[in-house]
Amino acid sequence: QVQLVESGGGLVQAGGSLRLSCAASARTIIYYRMGWFRQAPGKEREFVAAITRDDGLTAYADSVKGRFTISSDNAKNTVHLQMNSLKTEDTAVYYCAAGISGGLTGARDWGQGTQVTVSS
Repeated sequence: QVQLVESGGGLVQAGGSLRLSCAASARTIIYYRMGWFRQAPGKEREFVAAITRDDGLTAYADSVKGRFTISSDNAKNTVHLQMNSLKTEDTAVYYCAAGISGGLTGARDWGQGTQVTVSS
């Protein structure tokens, strides 16, 4: 079974930065598209960012464009999310996602989630 191991969540003040990382445990599985979703209390899980393996094409939710940057290390089957200029509304559990669908609405595999809390 593939495990997606996340790291980098935590507590930060508004305007600050955090970097999330996710590593897939199984090197034999090549994911075409990896990325991140998030879920805030009382809300549904939503897409944040994704990157495709072959050409490095990226996609972002409108709410994070210009503030978040996704990158990947294909050799290590890892993906990172650099989050700058964080806002209180970015507070959520962030989930690493692998094998994201073309419509950016779901994924084949999920991480356990890492909490990101942005204080005012």
